[in-house]
Amino acid sequence: MKKIILAASTVLALSNSFTAQADDAKNTEYLSDWWHQSVNVVGSYHTRFGPKITNDVYLEYEAFAKKDWLDFYGYIDIPKTFEWGNGNDKGIWDDGSRMFMEIEPRFSIDKLTGTSLAFGPFKEWYIANNYIYDMGAHGDDASKQNTWYMGLGTDIDTDLPMSLSLNVYAKYQWQNYGASNENEWDGYRFKVKYFVPITSLWGGNLSYIGFTNFDWGSDLGDDNFIDNKGKHARTSNSIASSHILALNYDHWHYSVVARYWHNGGQWADNASLNFGDGDFNVRSTGWGGYLVVGYNF
Repeated sequence: MKKIILAASTVLALSNSFTAQADDAKNTEYLSDWWHQSVNVVGSYHTRFGPKITNDVYLEYEAFAKKDWLDFYGYIDIPKTFEWGNGNDKGIWDDGSRMFMEIEPRFSIDKLTGTSLAFGPFKEWYIANNYIYDMGAHGDDASKQNTWYMGLGTDIDTDLPMSLSLNVYAKYQWQNYGASNENEWDGYRFKVKYFVPITSLWGGNLSYIGFTNFDWGSDLGDDNFIDNKGKHARTSNSIASSHILALNYDHWHYSVVARYWHNGGQWADNASLNFGDGDFNVRSTGWGGYLVVGYNF
C-alpha cells in the first residue's frame, strides 16, 4: 500500500525536473537558482501497488537539481495528510506510515572524469541510483520499506524536440513490508523517461511526460506465499507506466496523470487472499490516476 506514494511522487518529480530545465533561463525569483523545489497536494485514485486498490490525498515536498556532475530529484510525502478522498489506506494520523521518501541521484561519469563518453545517440553517462524509504508505522517493521536501486544511466539525443533518458538498475532489498525477499539482492529494473513540449496554453506551458518501469528477475514470485486457490500470490516481474499532461507556470503547476500497472507491486493479478476480514481478489493490473496542484518556490 505504501508504494502508492512512490507512484504519484515520481510523476511529480519527473514533471518538475524537465520543467525546471526548460524554465531555467527565466528571470524568476526563487529561493535558489539551482535547487528547484515545490510543495504539492496530490490526489491518487485506484493505485495498484498493494494487494488492494487504494486512494489517497496527501502533502508532498519535492526538489530537483541539475548542476555540474549532479542530476538529482527527490521528495518527501506525508501519507493521508487529509481526511477526505481516501480509501483502503492509512497514514500519519491513524497509525499508518509517518513518512515516505524517494531520492534519485545520478552522478555524471563524463563530468567527474573530465572525459566525454558520448557516442552515437548517447550524450552522457551516469552512475544512477534510486533509493526508497518508507518509515512505516511506529514499532511495526512489516509496514516499512527500504530499497536501493543502483546501476547505469544515459541521456539520449533523439534529434527531436523531446528529452529521453534511460536507466538500468540492480536492486538490493532491505525491509519490504515483511515480504520474503528482504535483505538480499533481488531483481532488476529498466526505466525509460521522456518529455515532450506541446504548446503554450492559458499563459503557461503544456507538456507530455512519460516514464515506465520494467521490473524483472525477482525471487518474490517463487516464494511460498500461496493464495486461497493454491497459486503464487506474488510475481517476479511487474510494469508501471505513467502518462502525464502537465501545465506549468513560473510558480504554479497542475498535472493530470494516467498510470497503468501490470502486476503492480509484484502482486499477482486476480490472486484470492484473506487478511482476516474476508476473501478478496487482487486487482493489480489496470489503470489508475492522479491529480496534482503544486507551488514552486
